[in-house]
Amino acid sequence: MKILFLAKDKPFAKEAADLISYHFKNSIVVFGETKDPFPNYLLQYSFEYVISYISPWIVPKEILNKTKIAAINFHPGPPEYPGIGCTNFAIYNKEKIFGITCHYMEEKVDSGKIIHVERFPIFENDTVLSLTQRCYAYIYIAFVKIFSKILANEPLPVCQEKWKRKPFTRRELNELCIITKDMQEDEIRRRVKATTYPNMPGAFIVLGGIRFAVDQNLENEFYEKRERHSNTGGGEDTQES
Repeated sequence: MKILFLAKDKPFAKEAADLISYHFKNSIVVFGETKDPFPNYLLQYSFEYVISYISPWIVPKEILNKTKIAAINFHPGPPEYPGIGCTNFAIYNKEKIFGITCHYMEEKVDSGKIIHVERFPIFENDTVLSLTQRCYAYIYIAFVKIFSKILANEPLPVCQEKWKRKPFTRRELNELCIITKDMQEDEIRRRVKATTYPNMPGAFIVLGGIRFAVDQNLENEFYEKRERHSNTGGGEDTQES
């Protein structure tokens, strides 16, 4: 059996790849980053399974059509959050429950029949980073369950859950980063929290044609100081340079 495993270099992805390579010697494992072009040499092959494990690529239709048993994707979001930026939008919406989804791949992103869902709580102090990291752990748990079925040559699980909406787009995520001068304080803070992630562009405002990006560390320090001052009966604190 030949399996194609596509992934980003994220937590537990190497462990998942090692499991596949150990049990199926003819398999192909490819890691990449978001801006990497799809490795077109893969188009010449056919596979029993294609596994997209937080992959940076949309798998071409040519490969999906030649997959003999199943092409499956592990998505870092529940059926309520298909598409890109799912953890960002969940933090923005102040969700209490999140999850990850394993589903069959179709030509259209995050639209195939759902195989398995894992759900877990979002905590009050969760950030996009902490929620995303927890998604990686739950994705690996789901992968082990699904891969055990593949090893045993058993049918994949059947799930009754359905996708709840159209996939979020890059444009929607980019718009979430925009702050305007007429926004209320709560809306600004929600957007900053929902778009802050290491080494990624976050919230910003454009004034006089110049783009000013939010420094999350300074923003947190400012509000923490003001809240402490308010709780002790002091006056309004001012932001230090």
